[in-house]
Amino acid sequence: MKQLIECVPNFSEGQDMNVIKQITDVIEAVEGVKLLDVDPGKATNRTVVTFVGTPNEVIEAAFQAIKKATEVIDMSKHHGEHPRFGATDVCPLVPISGITMEETVKYAHKLAERVGNEIGVPVYCYEFAATEEKRKNLAYCRAGEYEGLKEKLANPNMKPDYGPAEFNDFVKKSGATAISARNFLVAYNVNLNTTSTRRANAIAFDVRENGRAKKENGKIVKDDKGNTVRIPGTLKKVKAIGWYIEEYGIAQISMNLTDITVTSVHKAFEEVKKSAEKRGVRVTGSELVGLIPLQSLLDAGKFYLKKQQRSVGISDAEILKIAIKSLGLNELKPFIPEERIIEYLLEDKNSKPLINMNLKDFSDLTASEFPAPGGGSISAYMGSLGAALGTMVANLSSHKRGWDDRWEEFSDWAEKGAYYYKALVNMVDEDTQAFNKIMEAFRLPKKSDEEKAIRHEAIQNATKNAINVPFKIMELSFASMEVMKAMADIGLQASVSDAGVGALAARAAVQGAFMNVKINMADLEDKEFANKKLKEGNIILEKAIALEKEIVDIVESKIS
Repeated sequence: MKQLIECVPNFSEGQDMNVIKQITDVIEAVEGVKLLDVDPGKATNRTVVTFVGTPNEVIEAAFQAIKKATEVIDMSKHHGEHPRFGATDVCPLVPISGITMEETVKYAHKLAERVGNEIGVPVYCYEFAATEEKRKNLAYCRAGEYEGLKEKLANPNMKPDYGPAEFNDFVKKSGATAISARNFLVAYNVNLNTTSTRRANAIAFDVRENGRAKKENGKIVKDDKGNTVRIPGTLKKVKAIGWYIEEYGIAQISMNLTDITVTSVHKAFEEVKKSAEKRGVRVTGSELVGLIPLQSLLDAGKFYLKKQQRSVGISDAEILKIAIKSLGLNELKPFIPEERIIEYLLEDKNSKPLINMNLKDFSDLTASEFPAPGGGSISAYMGSLGAALGTMVANLSSHKRGWDDRWEEFSDWAEKGAYYYKALVNMVDEDTQAFNKIMEAFRLPKKSDEEKAIRHEAIQNATKNAINVPFKIMELSFASMEVMKAMADIGLQASVSDAGVGALAARAAVQGAFMNVKINMADLEDKEFANKKLKEGNIILEKAIALEKEIVDIVESKIS
């Protein structure tokens, strides 16, 4: 698996787009790095940039960006609402795929050392890259902000991990930088119908994990060791402050959700709503800063659908609409999923050309003189349509008047059907890609014995893959028939024929895919592998034919 790291540097400039562009230009100039998002904030005078790539290339791009920021940003003249202490205030690295946190930490220190030694910026390492326990907390490293940096650098206990421990002329302009390795963090702001920073902060103290200092008779309570006793907030893994955003004329709760598996976006939103209402304040919407994983918003959409007792077995696009509307993510500016969801930005638009076609273009291409898409892709598409019909009946059943107490039962069936539908849709392109890989293998050079051996192995591997893909289509299509069977049995009577047609499509997909499994076995030398697939495929086909008959019999008995 390819190693990917995400980098989310925050630069202390959010107003001058020319300055921001100079920084992002040097990021984009590094090959192997993809710039995903640039999110400037005028009131905070801060820009959050997100890019992703292979580790060494990400480190190079981050280094060049930090270097450029020291050239174009003067911290001695900077003002903004957000805490900060450097031109590049923070630069976290986030493991995305194929890489561990331990490996990411090593890259964070590699970057920090280069920034400190080659550029001359004081660097503090935090989160997983911290060199001591108390430095894990960014707030501790950044305490005093830029204005307190001179005093901090003079304190031996606050010596930076890398770079100069002095407030020289260069550092006066550049400030310091905090570099980390951390889990995926969601920066999320909740909008309030007030302009009061004091009230916003009170709400922030209610919800953030660190809570507020405990007071008795107006005095802060200390423990036996002299540490401040705190009343914890209601949300774990959440950092929050309240502030006023002049750009929008409202106060916000600004939160960092440091582990969304512990506190999700919708949980944070609902908890802020609860606290705000107790204080006579109303939540009007929210704002995402930077990017978010797809699953986080799908979870939010499903949460609100369930609150409405509605089926969650609908398309991702529809679930996202519910999430965006429920969280009020469109209140301050348009929220465009294709620009804010990390998976959508990483998606190779050319990797799925078939399923991105309209129906007519797909049919026209199938009917053309080109060999792909062929029977395997068409089988996958038939299977996806069969699963879609079963899912439709489940969704219609969950909304039937008088069946209100059964919505969850049908929602579960719809969600199961939607899983098979999505998986089979993806197989449409995967089958064509499997065919193309065989063609690519046959085109390999074969002049020398070594080239012939490489070509032969590539052909055999590609052939195995071309068997495995339609076999997977068989498995998915057959498995999806349980949804059609259930809907024929217990689903909406008026749509029982749709469940029957779904079963017909699914069985056809199983049989069609099996033909592709068998035709690709002809040139495979691994006969043990071929015989195993043949035996298993025959069993699946027999079961699919039997189940199809059972479903059709149910449907016919109900419609006659």
